[in-house]
Amino acid sequence: MMIYLLRTQLGRFKLLALAEGVSFLAILFVTMPLKYLMDIPGPNKGVGLVHGLLFVWYILAVIQVKAECRWTLGKMLLAMLAAIIPFGTFYVTARMLPKDSDHKKEQ
Repeated sequence: MMIYLLRTQLGRFKLLALAEGVSFLAILFVTMPLKYLMDIPGPNKGVGLVHGLLFVWYILAVIQVKAECRWTLGKMLLAMLAAIIPFGTFYVTARMLPKDSDHKKEQ
């Protein structure tokens, strides 16, 4: 399954969306509490940097996926907005992208 995901643009986007979503949740539920409740800011800096890079990469990838999936402007903006909502990128991969079986038929 993982190898298949790396072979297609949509597969790589799904992995990127997963990584971006997990990094966002790590900031919200792990590093922010460490920083503000326990006065341990270090993890927030490192995870924040990684998350920031993944966020920018995700936004750029959404623009590419818009063309491949023939999304409307509104659908593209919804996918971008999902990146700032907890669990939002998981929604994008589960509900807005073609299923793997649908994409394999097209190739």
